[in-house]
Amino acid sequence: QVQLVESGGGLGQAGGSLRLSCAASGRPFSSYDMGWFRQAPGKEREFVAAIRWSGGSTYYADSVKGRFTISRDNAKNTVYLQMNSLKTEDTAVYYCAAKHATIATMTVAAGYADWGQGTQVTVSS
Repeated sequence: QVQLVESGGGLGQAGGSLRLSCAASGRPFSSYDMGWFRQAPGKEREFVAAIRWSGGSTYYADSVKGRFTISRDNAKNTVYLQMNSLKTEDTAVYYCAAKHATIATMTVAAGYADWGQGTQVTVSS
């Protein structure tokens, strides 16, 4: 099991930027693909971005493509989500998730076994 702790959420302005971090512990971080998901009030949890264990491949939801960037530092056991050009519709609780690299899916929440507690991101107009 991988323990995940998100940080960096808070209040941002439309057009501004925020950076989320997710620190991992408990298992060799470099064996795990990492993902970010979000859940807005009254909505289902949705995929945001994911990155392969090596950092060689990244995946994005269409709604954030070109605005958000996922990256990882395996030496620091940390994954990041840089969020630029924020929109009010980005308001949600953001969750970091981990799955073993042998699990093929990158965008489906059910493929991820370990989750952080979530961090609130609120974007004001």
